[in-house]
Amino acid sequence: MNQACVGCLKGMMVFLNFICWLCGALVVALGEYQMMNSTFSSLITTFWPIYPANTLVVTGTIVTCVCYLGVLGGLKENRCMLIMFFILLFILMLVELAMACVFLVFNREIDTFFEEDIMRSLEIYKHSTPDSNTTLKDDFDSLQFLFKCCGVHSEADWEGNPPLSCCSQDPCNIVPPINYQEGCHMKLRNWFSINFLRTGAGVVCLFIIKFICMCFTVPLFCHLSRNGLGYQ
Repeated sequence: MNQACVGCLKGMMVFLNFICWLCGALVVALGEYQMMNSTFSSLITTFWPIYPANTLVVTGTIVTCVCYLGVLGGLKENRCMLIMFFILLFILMLVELAMACVFLVFNREIDTFFEEDIMRSLEIYKHSTPDSNTTLKDDFDSLQFLFKCCGVHSEADWEGNPPLSCCSQDPCNIVPPINYQEGCHMKLRNWFSINFLRTGAGVVCLFIIKFICMCFTVPLFCHLSRNGLGYQ
């Protein structure tokens, strides 16, 4: 392999890894933004480890670290960094594929846990005193106000005592008040589905870039190995 090809290969690898690193940093920033502006985290306790914001932060952090290793390995033409980059990238891609398979296989079970979490939150809200569980109550009120819904399945979940956040028309002090009839379960699940879909689209794009990076890593590593380079 002549020097021009090596230079082109090295430049492409560094460029792609740098793009991947920027994407990872952007994913982390987006996850942090979602965490700071999330109003439903206290309602979905079972899904906290796979909450969209958490998934973005963890995935983005790992990607930035691994791609930074790839950038350094390409710039310094260091075989140790290149092989470590290849192995870590390969493991990361396998983990992403495994997570995708888990979501596909257990999609129905996940929806069941999702519904149980919201129902549990509603029961806590109903049996709380005015000064207790304020975070959960504020989150549930925000959920009903933003999605224009009431209860989990319908207004009947509140057993005749819905909060003001269920009110659909001003003024809300009329008797009986006019409340939203649709439950929050389907609306919140659709919101989560859209967020996970966007997260999945970003992960797929990163997956493609990482695969291309791996394709450039192998010939560069082989060239350094044949010429006894890459350890200085």
